Amino acid sequence: MASLTSIATPYPSSSQALRLKSSGNTLFSAGVRSTAMGSSGQRTLKIHCASTKPAKPAAEVDWKQKRELLLEKRVRSVDVKEALRLQKENNFVILDVRPEADYKAGHPPGAINVEMYRLIREWTAWDIARRLGFAFFGIFSGTEENPEFLQGVEAKLDKEAKIIVACSSAGTMKPTQNLPEGQQSRSLIAAYLLVLNGYKNVFHLEGGIYTWSKEGLPVETIEEEED
Repeated sequence: MASLTSIATPYPSSSQALRLKSSGNTLFSAGVRSTAMGSSGQRTLKIHCASTKPAKPAAEVDWKQKRELLLEKRVRSVDVKEALRLQKENNFVILDVRPEADYKAGHPPGAINVEMYRLIREWTAWDIARRLGFAFFGIFSGTEENPEFLQGVEAKLDKEAKIIVACSSAGTMKPTQNLPEGQQSRSLIAAYLLVLNGYKNVFHLEGGIYTWSKEGLPVETIEEEED
């Protein structure tokens, strides 16, 4: 008969479930809960540990550390007019990391969309606590870093692609008097993740889609299909 033991493990994605074997016939797995028959004929039990905070996402990595890597990997910021020229003349791709609804409302022609953040989807104890935290401040559509961001990018762009990462208003790596280390943004967090995972030609859109639109550069929209 399978034994039941409580263990605390980080909560990874289902594809990275952490399995620990105990007492020869009990299998613990973070991310799922089910039973299965082992090779010895004894039943094994997989435990979903849902109340533990997940590993630190990229957004929570210290900005100074992210900025140092971006500078080390020579991630360069380009203004919107240069971005348009690079897109037209040098086969650069604009990667729009805003929410899908914002992307559909207006984006540079030819830009592709992979959300950096998405609405919280799961209902683990940790996710419920996060929803309550957002609700405390009157925010009832809490978001989380998209755990499938890299997979989404990899499905559309290879590691050699020339990418300009864009979000709404963007941050900056340039130091100022008030911000001696610049200021992070969704697009810079996305750029950090890309270079961290082997993308070699990553640029950052200074001023973001807001400045792109303000400068009167071309924008296309995607109409929602009616049922």
